[in-house]
Amino acid sequence: MSLVAEAFVSQIAVSQQTAFFVVRKGDFTRIEEDSSLFKAAEPWPENATLYQQLKGEQILLSDNAASLAVQAFLQMCNLPVKVVCRANAEYMSPSGKVPFIHVGNQVVSELGPIVQFVKAKGHSLSDGLDEVQKAEMKAYMELVNNMLLTAELYLQWCDEATVGEITHARYGSPYPWPLNHILAYQKQWEVKRKMKAIGWGNKTLDQVLEDVDQCCQALSQRLGTQPYFFNKQPTELDALVFGHLYTILTTQLTNDELSEKVKNYSNLLAFCRRIEQHYFGKVSSSIKLS
Repeated sequence: MSLVAEAFVSQIAVSQQTAFFVVRKGDFTRIEEDSSLFKAAEPWPENATLYQQLKGEQILLSDNAASLAVQAFLQMCNLPVKVVCRANAEYMSPSGKVPFIHVGNQVVSELGPIVQFVKAKGHSLSDGLDEVQKAEMKAYMELVNNMLLTAELYLQWCDEATVGEITHARYGSPYPWPLNHILAYQKQWEVKRKMKAIGWGNKTLDQVLEDVDQCCQALSQRLGTQPYFFNKQPTELDALVFGHLYTILTTQLTNDELSEKVKNYSNLLAFCRRIEQHYFGKVSSSIKLS
């Protein structure tokens, strides 16, 4: 069974109900997708804020990709948001992950919960899809999270060259010695434990890069010659894929092996350039097609 087929079957098998966390008046509350709280929610405010780590010297590849995916999604929904960089953004987040958004008196973290939160406010990119298409969309999103995100985490925390030259220095940069080293080693231990739990602990870098290539191949085949994955209108899948691929293409690492996997697929490069120009207003794209 192919990677996408496995994800598709898995997506159909799981419950469609989604739960996520918000913060109201300083308390964590578990809110279901169909909560009456969100049905009665106020319109999107002009002062909505997205929080992430420091852009220039701290944020890592995976977190930058996740933040860009949420920014792209909100742009596609035509919802304004101000990006604020904080050294302790990871610890401010209700889930411990970035990005998170602060809208009114509510705080929501990560793309999936943010998509549901925005939907409850009357904005959805996937309402035009039928049930089969929605299941397919979620299957490809699962594929991206299981393959690209995991590969980014592996590269950041399990590849010794990247860890030594980039990850430890950036992750601990806002903090004084010895806290910078303590936090970096703690995070590395957490990620390595996760890698072992999902069967990635003994993978080599070449095997991880092969997984990335397979994921890109599946995405390239699904995209084909369409402007977006479901023809003419973007969905949250487009935002997620853009966030990861664009960040991989534009992040300086110890070598170009990861970005070269993406550059093998010209339609994915064109896809990233299209979204960059249309939703982020950059006329001269930083993505090179060769």
